Amino acid sequence: MRQLTETVPATDHRARFRDLVFSETGIRMPANKDHLIVSRLRRRLLEGGFTGLDDYFAHLFDDGALEDEWPLIIDRITTNKTDFFREPAHYDFLANRVIPDAMRGARPGRTCRFRLWSAASSTGAEAYSAAMVLADAAGTDARLDWAILGTDISTRVLEEATRAIYPSDQLAPVPQDLRARYTMPGRGATGSSGMARIVPELRRRVRFAELNLIDPPYPVSHGLDVIMLRNVLIYFTERQQQQVVTEILGHLAVGGWFLVGHAESMIVQDHRLEQVAPATFRRKATGQ
Repeated sequence: MRQLTETVPATDHRARFRDLVFSETGIRMPANKDHLIVSRLRRRLLEGGFTGLDDYFAHLFDDGALEDEWPLIIDRITTNKTDFFREPAHYDFLANRVIPDAMRGARPGRTCRFRLWSAASSTGAEAYSAAMVLADAAGTDARLDWAILGTDISTRVLEEATRAIYPSDQLAPVPQDLRARYTMPGRGATGSSGMARIVPELRRRVRFAELNLIDPPYPVSHGLDVIMLRNVLIYFTERQQQQVVTEILGHLAVGGWFLVGHAESMIVQDHRLEQVAPATFRRKATGQ
């Protein structure tokens, strides 16, 4: 985490907190939404025995506890909404268009190296959904050598993603055949009844790391085949949206695919991209 700074002077703790959250995460928390801050920090207030929000903010700013509390604040403030096979058209497109195109472009008898970045991965549902699709394709053609990177600002959700253990009801959107192949049901002896884990062969190919999208440069490889940045741009200002998209595209290969949330298609405006389907863009060749 970078050293915390206050980019906007503030005269009270609540304003200072809102300014800091915005400058460090891009999340806007207007003054009329203090109830949202309370609801997201309620558990921490109870755990710490604080009398209320102002008592907690005094602890942060007057007692010097901000640096220690910041990872927990990030975990509570960020939305972290995710589902397996959310917006399923993207996974159909990955299976039926993106992967076949990549395989056709590979030299006969040579490995097809394929890299995907889930840039707001939350607890890993998006990354593992893509992993199931890629693993299925590799089962048909062993030349496909794939790997996935998932990143998020919240260390708590990254830990959950790395464990890859989910309640069975969260896996309900996964097609039954994929669920049978790529998850292991809980045995119950260790209290894991009703839980399931992603199989080791997928976990070995999916890696997770902490990354703040509004804090470039990104420590991520270049020349990626697919970048999924879905349902996160809507939380940023227009200027931040443009900055994030510009930075993200620097990591996408020419001919690579950029997938955003269906509510974000109109946000993406970059001369390097052509839109080929709803919320689905391809990076054009230089000069196009």
